Amino acid sequence: MTGVPTSVIAATGLLGGYAVARWTKKRPLGGVALAAAGAVAAKGWQEKAGNATAAALSGAYVAAFAGSHPLAKKIGAWPSVCAVAGGIALASWVAVDRRK
Repeated sequence: MTGVPTSVIAATGLLGGYAVARWTKKRPLGGVALAAAGAVAAKGWQEKAGNATAAALSGAYVAAFAGSHPLAKKIGAWPSVCAVAGGIALASWVAVDRRK
């Protein structure tokens, strides 16, 4: 793994996945970006904090993605994506990155 914190990778995956889907108008392409960043983050979580933490944070990552959709109907798409990206970044930092 590189020296990039997993919190940054996870947040970038959510933000980047949405941005790619929106700007290319190809949702599957955004899904590829989201999944690729999620896989890199999960590998980092597993290496740095173990399987249980990686599983919990991976579940939170998927829940953040899913939860951004109904939240977007209330506060808008970009604010929703930013909120869930911030949430997963915070969770990742607390569980993994601050240990360094």
